[in-house]
Amino acid sequence: MTEASDKAGAIDVLVVDDDFMVARVHRAFVERVEPFRVVGTAHTGEQAVAAVDELHPDLILLDLYLPDLFGLDVIPRLRTAGHDCDVMVISAATEADTVRGAVRRGVVDYLLKPFEFEDLRLRLERYAAQRGRLLTTVVRGQADVDRVLAGAFVPVPAHTLPKGMSVETAELVERALREADGALSATECAALTGVSRVSARRYLEYFHGAGSAEVSLRYGATGRPERRYTWRA
Repeated sequence: MTEASDKAGAIDVLVVDDDFMVARVHRAFVERVEPFRVVGTAHTGEQAVAAVDELHPDLILLDLYLPDLFGLDVIPRLRTAGHDCDVMVISAATEADTVRGAVRRGVVDYLLKPFEFEDLRLRLERYAAQRGRLLTTVVRGQADVDRVLAGAFVPVPAHTLPKGMSVETAELVERALREADGALSATECAALTGVSRVSARRYLEYFHGAGSAEVSLRYGATGRPERRYTWRA
């Protein structure tokens, strides 16, 4: 494969985070997911704008708490400059106004810190699938338009499961969720299906991202809250 053809198939990412170590971790996470590749990092809003001018990434992973600008204020500056790259917010900001502001500015996803690799991996794979549909769709009527607009919010057909996921395991996890008496944790789902906890979590998050499962949090005495999943009727 030539360098040109390899570049044509890649999704170029700019990582923006004020913390150098966090940016390094996020970069490593992204580079573990095909066909994504990190083309640069930035640690301030001004650096992010300059990097987009130079590198023209397809996707920005954007922290909001930057030292010079609030992250969401970077987006209109990019649009004014004519850049149409997509933006995925990665932040600890949980304020409803911030989330609404992100939606109004057209972000493709919003991931709360702290998170694990699988959390980001699922969102990147979902983004890649949606991006592929947008690039290849042919609009013949309203149904085609609806399919594109709803692509990030409706279940993906089994034959287009993200790479590394199998129809058989997806069916096992779905059955466990449907038949559960209440919500399931990833550990409980793993015990019921015979897959690893990590795999169970990945499929559960896939169903949540596809809109087929709901997530609730159970808070214990210590540590992170436990994520529990319920199949949507």
